[in-house]
This record gives sequence, structure tokens and C-alpha cells, in this order.
Amino acid sequence: MKEKTFSFHNEEVHYAKKDWQRLENLRSEAIPVLETIGMYDPVVYGSVARGDVHSGSDIDIFIPSMVSSFVFEVALERYGIMEKAIAMATPWHLIKAHIVLSNSIRITFPLVDFKGFEREFYFFGGAVRLDQLRDGERVPGVDKRLMLIEPTPFGHIGSEITGREAEVAKIVGVPLDLVREREKVLSKRDKVGRTGIYLHKHLAPDENIELELKRLADTDSYIRRRYYAT
Repeated sequence: MKEKTFSFHNEEVHYAKKDWQRLENLRSEAIPVLETIGMYDPVVYGSVARGDVHSGSDIDIFIPSMVSSFVFEVALERYGIMEKAIAMATPWHLIKAHIVLSNSIRITFPLVDFKGFEREFYFFGGAVRLDQLRDGERVPGVDKRLMLIEPTPFGHIGSEITGREAEVAKIVGVPLDLVREREKVLSKRDKVGRTGIYLHKHLAPDENIELELKRLADTDSYIRRRYYAT
């Protein structure tokens, strides 16, 4: 069931032993992958970075710069690549690649240059680097309910962000305009539901991501606009 945003709501959550164990297990899975691709400065973002994981939590990794997909895939071969895709949320958004490993870890990296707050978007929900994972550090971030999750020794404190946008931007470490933009998007999604994304192209294991993107850009004006703007 889709989580709804809370209005003027605060919550203090204490984690059970199983919650801490689940977080440790997810982070232990992420660490060797980050070590393998450490030269690309990867981050783990979302609930695994904040600590508020649950039974459905996934490990999401983001590479904050453009990389050669071929070299990247060679580095990840040992984990088994189960899925490759090219995605674009709307005709105006970042074009990115997704690689899903056999252990269900999903790695996202840009295929074109960033614009606006597209890079910072992945830090809005909280993001940690390899050294922070090794040290057991958790960071604040905003979840899909528009709740600011702030880690505590016992779990976390969650508080809704409406009316506190400037404060939240400082706590999370992202631009104020990004907080306002995400608040607008997620609030609208609460009212009208999630809509489909503009592009999600699955690739065969032997297909080259950059070559397929070039083919898509040659046949789609929206994709071409972002592709040739790099």
C-alpha cells in the first residue's frame, strides 16, 4: 500500500533487534559492491542511508558522475548483472541507466550531464559513502511521505517538513529550492497517484547502453534534446 504523507505529524520510533539486524545485513551487502566501484565515488541513498529500513527495503546505489557503462559492467561482472535499463522520468528529466545485480542491488548513473538539482536529488532522501557505511553512520533524509527522518541512538525521529523547508534543507544539506520542488511533486502524487515515466527501456545483457541511447536519441526529439545538450 502506498505510504501517505502526514500533515503536521511527528513520531519517535525505537527499532527492535530485528530492525537493527536488517539494517546491518543490507549495509553488509552494499559495502563490497561500493568497494568494487569505489573509484566512481558511489553513494547508498534512501532508507539504508537513514536507517529506517523495513522488509521491503532495497539497496540503491548512485554514481554522481557519468561513467563508461562497458568499464562499469566489467567491474560488476563478479556480482552477476540481472537487468540493464535506460530511464527518463519525464521528457525534461535526467536520462540515466539502471543496472540490477543478482543480489537485487540497483545501481543508477547518469547518461547525460546534470541540470538543475538532478544530482542533489539523490541526497534529499539521505546518502552515505563507503567510509560512512563502514563506520555505521546514519544520516538524515526525507522519505516518500515527506517526513524528515533524523537518526537517534534508539531509532529515529520523524517529522513532517511542511512549513520547515529552510530548516530541512540545512539538515539534509540540499538547496532549499530542491526541498520545495520535491514537496510539490510528492504532495501532488498523494492526490493524483503515481503516473508512468516517459522512458524505461530494458536492454539485453549483451546490448551496449550508450549505443542504445544514441539510437533512441536519433528517433525521439525529447531524448535527443538532452542527449545532444551534453
